[in-house]
Amino acid sequence: MTRVEEIKKIVEGKKDVLVNLNDEIWATPELYFREEKSAAALIRVLKEQGFEVEENVDGISTAFIGTYGSGHPIIGILGEFDALPSLSQEACKNVHSPIEAGGPGHGCGHCALGAAALGAAIAAKDYMQAHGIKGTVRYYGCPAEEAGWGKMFLARDGYYDDLDACYTWHPGNCNTVQSASSLANMCAYFTFKGKTAHAAAAPHLGRSALDACEIMNVGVNYLREHVIAEARIHYAYQDVGGPAPNVVQDHAQTKYFIRAPKIKQVLEIAERIKDIARGAALITGTTVEMDFPAGMCDYVPNDVLSGVLSDAFLAVGGPEFDDADRALAESFYKDLNDNEKEAALKRLAPNYPDPDKYRGVALIEDVAPYVKSDSYGFGSTDVGDASYACPTAQLNAACYANGTPGHSWQITAQSASSITHKAILCVAKVIALATINSLEDPEMLKKAHEEYVKVTGGKYICPVGKDAKPRI
Repeated sequence: MTRVEEIKKIVEGKKDVLVNLNDEIWATPELYFREEKSAAALIRVLKEQGFEVEENVDGISTAFIGTYGSGHPIIGILGEFDALPSLSQEACKNVHSPIEAGGPGHGCGHCALGAAALGAAIAAKDYMQAHGIKGTVRYYGCPAEEAGWGKMFLARDGYYDDLDACYTWHPGNCNTVQSASSLANMCAYFTFKGKTAHAAAAPHLGRSALDACEIMNVGVNYLREHVIAEARIHYAYQDVGGPAPNVVQDHAQTKYFIRAPKIKQVLEIAERIKDIARGAALITGTTVEMDFPAGMCDYVPNDVLSGVLSDAFLAVGGPEFDDADRALAESFYKDLNDNEKEAALKRLAPNYPDPDKYRGVALIEDVAPYVKSDSYGFGSTDVGDASYACPTAQLNAACYANGTPGHSWQITAQSASSITHKAILCVAKVIALATINSLEDPEMLKKAHEEYVKVTGGKYICPVGKDAKPRI
């Protein structure tokens, strides 16, 4: 039996464990830093499968690490399990049918992400035991990817520093190793304090915190012309000072996301926004408090590790879908408009050299080989923080119909389907194979580390200070 065949057999033997784990997490969707039931389910399976588990990692109640083995090489596998607000949906239904109106749901598929990554760690452990392979496999239970950005705290406090390689994945609509970077991102809260007064009888005695927020936002709007074109600056009011227009508002708050292709660019833009906030306070006679509780670095794909992951993906093959899976995907695909279908085709490049081949195809089954790219997506992920702390690679696997919009109830519906179940098994096999191949190839790991140091400088740049704590 070849290595690929043996790892496939190990994972297939864990099929019920992994599918049930996905569905258990899917059925109890929990938001960032509050994923208590989801974390408990993953920890339970880790312990049942023979891992030593450290809980409450870095003082975060839903962060944990499962470890098997000792010494180098040390391979990390990242898992996520947080849900999104307002995306509750019944499984496999292609019409909007929330289980709980306004309730959370796994509209980004993190139930599958956590389960498949854990499956990879289990399969790697079992193979190591069977063949006497030395080294360490670590499963990282990473909370709050959607908001709060748990990997940033773990990276800041050194939890990835001794890894020789790190692998992860994300549910998607095709089967590729991710070559594109992502935007770095920083979260900021600006809280203005003023003085109340009667808005008609004594407006001169008031100092409006709401005015300060508005002036700040106007200033940032002018700033947009004078930052790099790739930057994105978003804001939303968190507090408008109350509902009464005849009372000068003495408190107001606005929240910002600041994005750019590189974390250093985000930090530079953030300094300029701080100056605008100070200016708004000066103009209005108010005070401002600034809180930068979290951020995330741009993702830096390690080409050496991406090649290892791609070789493993091609050796294992894509998810083994059947006609029922194709029919389910078609039921979602047919509801997409032409623009959505066309955009989905464009996203297949550069990994798929002939995207037009998939025009009208609801479920992509082919595996595309890794193609190095200097492009970046407009989203952000805290996997970027891991990639600045250690050599990192990640793949995407087809878990839902081609063109399904991100962060949608349609993804929630498909994340408990047979499509996702088969993708989970596929991913577990691929990452397990890449892990074993990495453990037995120190020369490759050396090259991956050299590339990491060359590209990142070998030092993690944390977007926030040492005193920042998770904001729950």
